[in-house]
Amino acid sequence: MQLLGTRQGGAMLVRLIGELDHHSAVKTREELDAYLRDESVKNLTLDLSSLTFMDSSGIGVIIGRYKLINGRGGTLTIQKPAPNVDKLLRMSGVYGIVRKVGS
Repeated sequence: MQLLGTRQGGAMLVRLIGELDHHSAVKTREELDAYLRDESVKNLTLDLSSLTFMDSSGIGVIIGRYKLINGRGGTLTIQKPAPNVDKLLRMSGVYGIVRKVGS
C-alpha cells in the first residue's frame, strides 16, 4: 500500500495505491493520521482509483477518518473508486455518510 498526499489550504487529497486489507490497515491508518495531524485540515478526499482491493479493515480505516474529519466540522469524500471497491462501499452503507465523486 502506498499513499500520495497533496494539500491545498484546509483540504487534503490522498491517493491510495494497492490493497487496503487487514495486512495494510494499521500502516494506512497511521499514514493518514500523520497527514491529518494538522487540525487546520478540514476536508479529506480519498482517491481510490488505484486501490485494487479492499476488505472490511479498509472500511474501518475510512469510517475512522470520517469521524475525525467530521469532528472538525469538515467532510470526507471518496473519489473515483474502482468498481470492486465501489461495490463494497455501497453494500456496506459507507455512502450513507461519505459522499462519492467520480465514477
